[in-house]
Amino acid sequence: MWHAADLAERLRASPSYGFAKSVQPGQPEFDWAAFKVKRDAYIKQLNRIYEKAITKDGVEYHVGYGRIKDANTVEVTKHDGSTYTLQTDNIVLAAGGRPIIPTEEEVPGASLGITSDGFFNLEEQPERIAIVGAGYIAVELAGLFNTLGSETHLFMRGDKVLRKFDQGIQDTLTPWMEHAGLKMHKNSNVTKVEGTKGGPVTIHTKEGETVEVDVLLWAVGRRANTEDVGLQNVPEIKTDEEGNIIVDEYQATPVRSIFALGDVAGRVQLTPAAIAAGRRLSNRLFGPEKFKNDKLSYDNIPNVVFSHPTAGTVGLTEKEAREKYGDSVKIYQSSFKAIYFYMLEKDRREPSFMKVIVVGPEEKVVGVHILGMGCDEIMQGFGVAVKMGATKQDLDDTVAIHPTSSEELVTLR
Repeated sequence: MWHAADLAERLRASPSYGFAKSVQPGQPEFDWAAFKVKRDAYIKQLNRIYEKAITKDGVEYHVGYGRIKDANTVEVTKHDGSTYTLQTDNIVLAAGGRPIIPTEEEVPGASLGITSDGFFNLEEQPERIAIVGAGYIAVELAGLFNTLGSETHLFMRGDKVLRKFDQGIQDTLTPWMEHAGLKMHKNSNVTKVEGTKGGPVTIHTKEGETVEVDVLLWAVGRRANTEDVGLQNVPEIKTDEEGNIIVDEYQATPVRSIFALGDVAGRVQLTPAAIAAGRRLSNRLFGPEKFKNDKLSYDNIPNVVFSHPTAGTVGLTEKEAREKYGDSVKIYQSSFKAIYFYMLEKDRREPSFMKVIVVGPEEKVVGVHILGMGCDEIMQGFGVAVKMGATKQDLDDTVAIHPTSSEELVTLR
């Protein structure tokens, strides 16, 4: 879906690159329904590929709902309600998480909205949509709908998006989203929703606003799927106040045979991080001696937000770095426009922002934060550099690739 929105932006820009006679002026017409069919077919194809792969690898595949009965027993409930048990040496809890919706007591009418799960079920593109939240899911979906031409409202409790990200990304992306036409409702608290399920709804805020939209989408956080997995049968395993299973650095619970990873453990909620943790756990449980202490380090995991434009981050934010290292922190940063945009009118030139955070006399890089065209691809390579302990001198010693946005990171002064 992000690529479809990105293509819409390119189509709007194409007259500035000499294709005025080939492109209809105005908003590109997007066939949501037709694209959904292709997207869903692709996802089903991926599901089949994964099922085929685990069968090929000799994995015994059970379809049903699993619950822990004891340290070495899992009960499986099939779709017809019948149950059976599996005996095993080890159990891994990796049931993921789910998006949350406020209760009816908290926000009357909240259930009239959908979540990011419901987004994939939309048969038609809504003309008007409201998204509540300011995290990466809210930002990604708001950017997508706005870019594809929906009237898009973003309700958030603060005055900036991506509050857990570096301040520079917040300060650059928030005004650009507004400039791009997204209707931002800052310092806003939704108190009531009226309407009908599947029909127009009216959103009321504590600040006195009322907004009518066709779809309301909640993006106010996620919760681990740990309520009904049998934890009551292994009381040694504890969860925190958000329902995350408490594990050690090896993904281990206090029960020697039971492990938890991914969203249920509440660390870095990213699919690649869960895969990496699972791979290291399997190395340790079933691999050779050299893997006996294998574990995932959760430090310096790169991450990308597929906003418009994209943002990438790895390591400490400036605030975190100053709290940890104090006056030994030094900042190198730059704001600019990617060369691609200089053929476009001034008010359509997306911002780019890049920041490198270093500490100590050796100027070790402890954080890289970037925003702008291509940052989703740029981030992976610089994630490797930070993981390897790169210094500012290492960046300076790297010859720039010109003309690119990424060269800014190796020419910062």
